[in-house]
Amino acid sequence: MLKKLKSDYLSWIVLLGAFFVLLDVFFFNRGLIFSLIVAIGMVYLGRKKMPKKTGKFLFWAGLFLLFVNVINMIAVKFFLMALLCFLIYQYANRKKLQHTIIPIINEPNADAGLHSETIMKEQPLFQNRLFGHQQTPDHVYEWDDVNIQCGVGDSLIDLSNTVLPKGESIIFIRNIMGKVIVQIPYDVEVSIHHSVLFGSARILDFYETSLINRIINVETANYEQTDQKVKILTSMMVGDIEVKRV
Repeated sequence: MLKKLKSDYLSWIVLLGAFFVLLDVFFFNRGLIFSLIVAIGMVYLGRKKMPKKTGKFLFWAGLFLLFVNVINMIAVKFFLMALLCFLIYQYANRKKLQHTIIPIINEPNADAGLHSETIMKEQPLFQNRLFGHQQTPDHVYEWDDVNIQCGVGDSLIDLSNTVLPKGESIIFIRNIMGKVIVQIPYDVEVSIHHSVLFGSARILDFYETSLINRIINVETANYEQTDQKVKILTSMMVGDIEVKRV
């Protein structure tokens, strides 16, 4: 019941947030969309021109303009207020439901070991990061599927230093801003599904510099028939993707 209540609250917050975004864009601040596009464009151009002074100026000025526009939106203020109310509600409930916990000690069962499962915890190749560059090791490493969310930063995945298992290996990256580079051995088939708001793509023989709100699907000829293959799924607001053979 409590989980359903929390889910209902979350649904209402999302719906009201969407309502306030539309209200802000169409009635109170009609120039917001233009300002956001200008800010994102400045950040993208600035990143392209780095490390020149012009590039640094455009990048940081665009980030500042983006921050000012977002923080002044009615929807953001609503979400901050909703978050504060939710935290107060959670704190009040925790105080109300406090009770004494009496530990229950069970005697060890001789047969328990027969039914226990061994759990192996592995260290993933990548971590979720808000800022920063990540890459696979320069030496030989053991492969593990990649599933990460990043804020601002680049990700480099070199598959030439690992042995891919039989079947389909997965690389799933969601990024706000940055560049994704994947280096594929020549004997490995690959399928790429890329979604971007603003950016460029260099995927094997496919190359396009100006992508605006595009979805790209590229797949090598023998992908479905081979036993060893890699599926790459990327989604980003502003950034580039590069998939090349090594």
